Amino acid sequence: MAQQFDNVNRGIISKNTRKELETHPDIRGQINVDGVDFWVDGWLKQRNDGTGSFYSLSIKPKSPPAAPAKPVHKAAPKQMAADPFDDQEIPF
Repeated sequence: MAQQFDNVNRGIISKNTRKELETHPDIRGQINVDGVDFWVDGWLKQRNDGTGSFYSLSIKPKSPPAAPAKPVHKAAPKQMAADPFDDQEIPF
């Protein structure tokens, strides 16, 4: 019987075997954070002081976030501005 694993808040990364350009990530993988799946990309960088290296990481959701529902606004009827030269407003 296959054992079931809880992959929430876990992920994997491995060498990017499809790297063709210098700008492509050196490592790729995926991670689940609080039940949401993300892609992970990483680039091997050298420290400015020459003391070693590190990975710069980027993540993006596997599926685009749902667009929030746009509220339906009913336009209020426009009121006409009072005509300052309306003779009916003059009391004499």
